[in-house]
Amino acid sequence: MSDSLAVFHGHFGRVCLYSMDRKMVPHGHREGHLIFHVQGPAAEMVVNGTARPLSAGQAVAVSPWQAHYYNPLNHTEPTLALVLYIRPAWFLEAARRASASLCFGRNGIEVTDHLARLVFGTAQAMLDNDRQDLLIEDRLCDLTQFAFDQSWQWTPRGAEFTGPDLPRRDFRVRKALKYLQARVGEAIELDKVAREVGLSRPHFYKLFRAQVGLTPNLYLNALRMERAIDMLASSQDAVADIGFDLGFSSQASFSRFFISNGVVPPSAYRRTVHVA
Repeated sequence: MSDSLAVFHGHFGRVCLYSMDRKMVPHGHREGHLIFHVQGPAAEMVVNGTARPLSAGQAVAVSPWQAHYYNPLNHTEPTLALVLYIRPAWFLEAARRASASLCFGRNGIEVTDHLARLVFGTAQAMLDNDRQDLLIEDRLCDLTQFAFDQSWQWTPRGAEFTGPDLPRRDFRVRKALKYLQARVGEAIELDKVAREVGLSRPHFYKLFRAQVGLTPNLYLNALRMERAIDMLASSQDAVADIGFDLGFSSQASFSRFFISNGVVPPSAYRRTVHVA
């Protein structure tokens, strides 16, 4: 079973050290996402339907709201991975770059010697419970900045890149986003959401996916995961109560959802969380 070895929360977002051996379901989130291989067999990340290698020499970058999932290639031995969820606003401030959405130029990242040193240094520091890593934010900024810059090399926008185009969303999609965000813990019927914003169900799904990058179902799952992660890290509420607050009928159904969207059981995630 996949396991969480260490998780740090901070202004940067989250950084997790996971032992991973199970396939995930397609999902997305608002953070910039970087996945680095640390140890064990090679695996892959499937991003927007395309498999990207996750190995000693290859990392994967996922832009906010890109649909993706982890797929193990070896089912007898887990892969140890360093997984970053970087808040775009923090990166914008820390890196002093005009890239507010933290959109990567491509998904495949070559792990150079410099990147490898940063990855292993971060993993070692996270596993050392006897000392506080005072440089974690600097190291995560360097990791993200290096991967971000590399992702835009040899692309049509290349050296002239100053930031992705800001999304211009249809007012009906904006209304739907606000509706979903305000009702994360409720039983939401997406047909009703479509009617609320004045669209047929097929048109609503097509427009939402085109402008957000995910289907409404996956977007709602992302909101529930965000709320669950925040509550697990910042409250003492029982895991079952958190699941009930998010609309799940039992702790078992909440745990299945959390594992398929977030690698490990909610209790394992909470056990290893540190606030950096």
